[in-house]
Amino acid sequence: MRKLRFLGAAQEVTGSCYLLENSGYKILLECGIHQGGDAIDRISKEDFKFVPSNIDAVILSHAHLDHSGLLPKLVHDGFKGVIYCTNGTKQLLKILLEDAVHIYLKDIEYENLRRERSGKKALTPQYTLDDVQTVLRLCQGQDYHQPLNFLEFFSLTFHDAGHILGSSIVELAVKDDVDTKTLVFSGDLGNPDTSLMRNFDFVEKADVVLMESTYGDRDHRCFSETIDEFKAILKEAEADGGNILIPSFAVGRTQELLFHLGKMYHEGLLDHWHVFLDSPMAKAVTDVYSNCIRQLDHADVALIREKHGHDLASFLPNLTISESVEDSAAINNIKNGAIIIAGSGMCTGGRIRHHFKHRLWKANTHIVFVGFQARGTLGRILVDGVKRIKLFGQPIMVRAHIHTLGGFSAHAGQKELLAWASHFKPQPRLYLIHGEPKAMEVLSDALAQKHRINAEVPAQLSQILF
Repeated sequence: MRKLRFLGAAQEVTGSCYLLENSGYKILLECGIHQGGDAIDRISKEDFKFVPSNIDAVILSHAHLDHSGLLPKLVHDGFKGVIYCTNGTKQLLKILLEDAVHIYLKDIEYENLRRERSGKKALTPQYTLDDVQTVLRLCQGQDYHQPLNFLEFFSLTFHDAGHILGSSIVELAVKDDVDTKTLVFSGDLGNPDTSLMRNFDFVEKADVVLMESTYGDRDHRCFSETIDEFKAILKEAEADGGNILIPSFAVGRTQELLFHLGKMYHEGLLDHWHVFLDSPMAKAVTDVYSNCIRQLDHADVALIREKHGHDLASFLPNLTISESVEDSAAINNIKNGAIIIAGSGMCTGGRIRHHFKHRLWKANTHIVFVGFQARGTLGRILVDGVKRIKLFGQPIMVRAHIHTLGGFSAHAGQKELLAWASHFKPQPRLYLIHGEPKAMEVLSDALAQKHRINAEVPAQLSQILF
């Protein structure tokens, strides 16, 4: 009898982790970190509910840290098995994990300096760059739709989830002494209205389904309306003789922005603008997207090549990529006509904060938020309308215009989740994961009313047999 335990992202949206036990083997689906707050505090609070050295393999749906961020700690604590993921995920994982360990170790360094001054014991990092390199060596990249047999009782197939590059729906056939059952894990399903990613695949047969429910209680705004609003902001900012700042996530969101700005350029809407990508991490991710361009949406790729572009950067001819600190600082000398894309997406760190310092107090500055802003972040504080903030120890007036564009979400909305779940024939046992309780409750009711699907909501640390 197969056993599945819900160790993370059960009635919550981060820390995705599920443990499958069968025929003496232990397989981990995801190994994500709980996001939000200080890196040192987050990692110190993470406690594995299993012995890492006893895990035989890890299956990873995609590279986002709430699905992958604890892999270095898993390795540090004794895991030596194979990590199965798509080829796209493997490439992005290198960028994300190396960036995360850099931030973590830098935070440890600052904290230990503070502790040394006060005579306290120094902290020991719970993982290092060597552990990240080991994770990458253990990764085995796979193509979509290619079954892989492993550990004698398992067969794995990745399907396209349409969320970010390499994101996958996991189909896992699990054999025991009696029969074979199929477990399907949705990963994070993408938003079909957005660009660059292909639409997610539908899977039709499963015995057990784990489905994300992040936006289970609502649909997203029409994307064409979002683009129209973006164009209106460009006109307003041009009339003001100012600049546009866009805090953006390095993976997925930035690449989509570059694509749509490229379309606007070729429509003649950026004649008076110059775009700056001020994020080394986003630049590295954009290079991966360009190298994997054949995995992207066929129609979008055809448009890029029609305009004589061979990648996202060449599709936007008025793009400048600022890699060095000096390049970043030089942007502050530009009086008007600059569209500045910089991390971090929620303004919790990164170069965007330096641009805020130089421009937030100017009335002709326009700030465009293109992603969710979590409570307590600087991004959320600005969206909520604060008039004064403290940045780098200095008080700063907020005179800039604040805009939010709600259609750029990379997650499926309720309509898409319902459609994906309805394709399974016959109806499997369906469990809602990776969502807040309210979203799960609304989605569960919608599944029952529209498709007569009985969805269960497992509690943290609960388990099922199948």
